Amino acid sequence: MTKALDYPGWQQAIVTRMQALEHNKTSELVPLPSRKKIVGCHWVYAIKVRPNGEVDRLKAQLAAKGYTRIYGLDYNNTFSLVAKVTTIQLFLAMVAILHWSLHQLDIKNVFLHGNLD
Repeated sequence: MTKALDYPGWQQAIVTRMQALEHNKTSELVPLPSRKKIVGCHWVYAIKVRPNGEVDRLKAQLAAKGYTRIYGLDYNNTFSLVAKVTTIQLFLAMVAILHWSLHQLDIKNVFLHGNLD
């Protein structure tokens, strides 16, 4: 079985993701505080496909191994911007009733620009 990193397309996807993180200043290397452990990470790969079935691009996402964290030691609360299914259903119903046009798009790194305070 060939590893993803052996394929130049996946290598470029990783480079693109790392450049985006650096460009948007979303991460910073800092010394590890005493009595804290590092939460590991791994790469998650996805193939983005056009409506006609052709490959649009390869996408690499760096994901933390959150299952290794301990509540109260590594984190205190969690928050994720996720739409509920009922909200999406309501929105789609409004689109149909009001005859709005609807477009779908995939924006690279959109989550990086949100204010999480």
